[in-house]
Amino acid sequence: MTEPDQKEQMQRLHDRIEAAKRAQDPKPRVDEHYSAANLAWRMVIELVAGLGIGFGIGYGLDVLFGTIPIFMMLFTLLGLAAGIKTMMRSAKEIEAEKLAEEAEKNERN
Repeated sequence: MTEPDQKEQMQRLHDRIEAAKRAQDPKPRVDEHYSAANLAWRMVIELVAGLGIGFGIGYGLDVLFGTIPIFMMLFTLLGLAAGIKTMMRSAKEIEAEKLAEEAEKNERN
């Protein structure tokens, strides 16, 4: 083979490799706003679940012991604290995922 033929073959091979790389690149997310809404709903549900569970335990203890709603108030506040703690943990997980994605993008570039 002559040298120009080899250069041409190498260029075609290079073009095919680049095309294959572009085909495997991740597609841009069109539904990014939906995933953010899903994350927000997840956090709201975690907060409401904490409140509901705390309220239920407190109310149940008040009925069981025949007391004024002191346990209901106490456990509702504890449920609120637990819900907020769970929300913060979820936010940290999401932040870590986003930072990992950004680092991966920067590493590729």
